[in-house]
Amino acid sequence: MGLIDDARRAAREFEYSADDVNKGVKEFIRQMDEGLQETGMSMSQIPTYVTAVPNGTEKGVYLAVDLGGTNFRVCSIKLNGDTTFSLTQSKVAIPRELMVAKTSKELFSFLAKQIESFLKTHHNDHFEEYHQRRHAGETLTDEHFFQLGFTFSFPVHQIGINRGHLIRWTKGFDIADAIGKDVCALLQSEIDALHLPVKVAALVNDTVGTLMARSYTSPGKTGTLLGAIFGTGTNGAYVERLDKVTKLKKMEDSGDYDTSTGNMIVNTEWGSFDNQMSVLPNTPYDAALDKESNNPGIQMFEKRVSGMFLGEILRRTILAMLKDGKTELFKDESSGTNDVHSTCTIADDSPLYRQWGIDTSFLSIAHEDQSAGYRIMRQALNRDLGVDAASSEDAEAIKILVEAIGKRSARLSAVAIGAVIISTGNLTLTAGDAIDDKDQQVLEEEVVDIGVDGSLVEYYPGFENYIREALREIEGIGEKGEKRVRIGIAKDGSGVGAALIALVAGGKG
Repeated sequence: MGLIDDARRAAREFEYSADDVNKGVKEFIRQMDEGLQETGMSMSQIPTYVTAVPNGTEKGVYLAVDLGGTNFRVCSIKLNGDTTFSLTQSKVAIPRELMVAKTSKELFSFLAKQIESFLKTHHNDHFEEYHQRRHAGETLTDEHFFQLGFTFSFPVHQIGINRGHLIRWTKGFDIADAIGKDVCALLQSEIDALHLPVKVAALVNDTVGTLMARSYTSPGKTGTLLGAIFGTGTNGAYVERLDKVTKLKKMEDSGDYDTSTGNMIVNTEWGSFDNQMSVLPNTPYDAALDKESNNPGIQMFEKRVSGMFLGEILRRTILAMLKDGKTELFKDESSGTNDVHSTCTIADDSPLYRQWGIDTSFLSIAHEDQSAGYRIMRQALNRDLGVDAASSEDAEAIKILVEAIGKRSARLSAVAIGAVIISTGNLTLTAGDAIDDKDQQVLEEEVVDIGVDGSLVEYYPGFENYIREALREIEGIGEKGEKRVRIGIAKDGSGVGAALIALVAGGKG
């Protein structure tokens, strides 16, 4: 058996059939429903207390701040009311000593001072007018304050639109006295100490922000159903009927929320879908990756879908082929004289031998390469993986593996998207009613709008096409239903998305 046959045999381990997709969708819906009824389930289905999505006509100026890691970003977003907006922002590094400060006051005081500096630089007229009114003893109303959306990318227990208790720090932060405290209140306290015209209106998850940003900027008449991230990680947030979020009534610390829309956005945390491995595919490479990860048995869906893990799955598949003495990968026999009469070698310190050694960007290069003899990919093998003088046959074999791993990721992504579409009943109109038979155009009001963000869906070649292929295979969607699904890029969920959540929280626009 030749090298290409060996590669195809390995690639077959990543096949995810139409039957697999449909089994996955049914189980995904079951776990979604389970998470809406009880806390502590495989899929968290977190109520966000955001009860409406924008439609693009909203106007006003809103603030957003984003504490997502080692930087702090402050933005102001001017919504023009015609699906467009303008954004002004500043970014500052968090000093290392504040990430491990003795008290939370030190960190949140620093954050409030950055907001003050931003207002003085970009909104000084409003800032000065507010202080004149305050010193004159005038009564100040909501219209004198900027509404702010706070994207806080650490685990929190959210109990209201602008209330959430810190569960634990991650990403190098460690401030013990903040644990269990309301992070919105901590920030508001320091904002008030500086007498700033700012109200923390909403605590924001960036995936929910992606949904909001897409719903404001999307071209259609219908609101966006789902915001999804397919990048380093993966997650989704969608519009659910409030009467299905039955666990809200059981949560003793549940905050107030607007019931007038009959809806609530739910943050699925779908990276942990099927941690029990009842329907997810499981190759030896997936199992080994999970076993040696820092969270075995957790985030099992994410470990098969997101960009952070695809390179590692490829690396382990390549290593398995190299260890198989019968396979000719990266051996000169694989293509006669090795194309250029040279000897293929793998550097002793090759990233192939190091956990997480292959970046997902390599998969994008390999998937896209159509050059003669796979010249671009062979250069990448040399530059990125320390494989010198690989043959065109070696490159073709790697490309076969890459396509199989990327395609499986996209088809699994379609399981999540398809499950949300079906469980929310967004295709209940018969597809025939939704399509103009004259020219097979989908009627605008029957479009199901999906907002997506992340490097995989934006840059990985063919990712959306693979998703759509799988959607057509899902019972309850099919070819006519898939035509109704519009997938569009939604940028900056933690900026414009956070501002829009502040808008909805304030009941304005």
